[in-house]
Amino acid sequence: MFKSVLVANRGEIACRIFRTAKRMGIRTIAVYSEADAEALHVREADDAVLIGPAPARESYLVADKVLAAAKQTGAEAIHPGYGFLSENADFAEAVMAAGLVWIGPPPAAIRAMGLKDAAKKLMIEAGVPVTPGYQGEDQSVETLTAEAARIGYPVLIKAVAGGGGKGMKLVERAEDFASGLASAQREGQSSFGDPRVLIESYITRPRHIEVQVFGDSHGEVVHLHERDCSLQRRHQKVIEEAPAPGMDAATRKAVTSAAVRAARAVDYQGAGTIEFIADASDGLKADRIWFMEMNTRLQVEHPVTESITGVDLVEWQFRVAAGEPMPLKQADIPMNGWAMEARLYAEDPANGFLPSIGPLTHFELPEDIRVDTGVEQGGEVSQFYDPMIAKLIVHEDTREAAAGHLAEACRSVEVWPVRTNAAFLARCLDHPRFVEGDVDTAFIAAEEATLLPAADPIVDIAALGLAAEDVLYDRNHPRSGDHRSPWQGAPGAGYGFRLNGPDHAQQRAFVNGRSVTGVVNAHLASGGWRIGEGDSAAIVDVGPDVITVDGRPFAWAYGENDDQLLFADGETVLVSWKPRGATGGSSGPASDGSLRAPMPGKIVATPAKAGDTVTKGQPVIVLEAMKMEHALTAPFDGVVGEIAFAVGDQVGADAVLAKVEAV
Repeated sequence: MFKSVLVANRGEIACRIFRTAKRMGIRTIAVYSEADAEALHVREADDAVLIGPAPARESYLVADKVLAAAKQTGAEAIHPGYGFLSENADFAEAVMAAGLVWIGPPPAAIRAMGLKDAAKKLMIEAGVPVTPGYQGEDQSVETLTAEAARIGYPVLIKAVAGGGGKGMKLVERAEDFASGLASAQREGQSSFGDPRVLIESYITRPRHIEVQVFGDSHGEVVHLHERDCSLQRRHQKVIEEAPAPGMDAATRKAVTSAAVRAARAVDYQGAGTIEFIADASDGLKADRIWFMEMNTRLQVEHPVTESITGVDLVEWQFRVAAGEPMPLKQADIPMNGWAMEARLYAEDPANGFLPSIGPLTHFELPEDIRVDTGVEQGGEVSQFYDPMIAKLIVHEDTREAAAGHLAEACRSVEVWPVRTNAAFLARCLDHPRFVEGDVDTAFIAAEEATLLPAADPIVDIAALGLAAEDVLYDRNHPRSGDHRSPWQGAPGAGYGFRLNGPDHAQQRAFVNGRSVTGVVNAHLASGGWRIGEGDSAAIVDVGPDVITVDGRPFAWAYGENDDQLLFADGETVLVSWKPRGATGGSSGPASDGSLRAPMPGKIVATPAKAGDTVTKGQPVIVLEAMKMEHALTAPFDGVVGEIAFAVGDQVGADAVLAKVEAV
């Protein structure tokens, strides 16, 4: 076994790999960009090397810099994690040529499975069923357009070198094919250096089923059962689970056997995942499940497989890379209970899921479950990298118990001022269709109205309770010198409601910039408040870090400017005395038609031009940021009056990119 390992990655996956390495007594080495100088993975490593500026193309994607860091630190092995160079066969060869242990599959296997079109041809030869489509070499617009028409709409356009939802576009009408193709080609070029695409028939009720496979250098290949990753948004996985709901033994045997055949076809070694697409219109059936692609690396969702099998997949990677045989035979790999994982993203569901960047002033995650993260309180979510900041993983005896536990974990997330999808995840997990296992990849789009946040009257009452407590104890001026905590004794002088005044008053607060008013009755002998009138009144008790509304608890804390942060089922609400505007979110279209950049990025397309007539929701300008394209659309019907930037321009956050004028 090698004595040291360099992880050519960052964030949660680097921290995850370090955890196993430390347990095995292996010295850990990190690489980092200038943006990650204070990152958690840097501090957790035994040694760390700066490899370049913040952009990944100048640091994490530069193989020579990674190899130089390995030489500088005396690393004996390199683990690529996922993303970045993990599926780069040239990098794998360079690692091996440098005399280092490559913790990954052979370069030939990476090449064979790295291009989706070539992989599908190989699978056909191996007897693995594949999705109908086009994988040809002719990449002319004319040929691709004709093939899409032959296959029949809707179709999926996929970058042949793609992964993680990047370079993937669903096109439902022939008139949208050209723009979808151009976008997929741009993302393929930007993320993978390859603009080529393939086209697949789009399954109308698709489920994403994948099988974890593992091979060693002694000719052994096993599977570690399946995962279901059907809950997706824009082709990005959101919640994953193992095993797959509704899969019977016969179907499981057919799918896992096909996965093992696929791995054997390329003499696979190490951890890999065979991804299938299933037509779920009539349940899961073996003859309605097709090969989609292979990921020749460790997957983001590997913890759910670890949970049901009791296997540390990173340890297996280390042992197999060191030449050891597979630790377990196929018959000895268990499948116990049910595991689920939720991906916590720094994004704002209330604002089109735009990424949210900035400091993590307040960052608390649940402590009673497995949490894989690469950030901590006081850290920062950077514009340069993927917005996933943590993975929440649970393991229970049943699927129902796992979903309930994970939903509760998501509701307990506390993050500020960066926005997250925690509450959105909880609503997904609580949804009756999800609980029943009635899920396909279109679930989120179909149920969006019930999954996106809406004003909660109980949260408003809690906010009024915090505001009333502020008035009573003058906590809105805690630095005045007169401040006394309500848990220390007599109150100071307040304004609005007063102890010696009437027994009720109109109270006002601002909840994320939205004005809320209500009748607050006299401070009760029990120490709480009665807020509201008649049968709808609620009893509110405010404690040092928890406020309850009719017994329902919410955590709270102080924010900046002496405002309060109210943590409500995964949402973070800013409660203030003064209108501070909606906070913590991303920029969007203004009422005057201005389209502002939600974060720094690069203009990659201008579908509309100055003078064009556009309809509400029509893309006007496309911004690339945090490894994804974000289309800024017309806020109403009108005419494009101005495009302020050209394709290729770098823009700052909140810059006015274009303006639509009402007609």
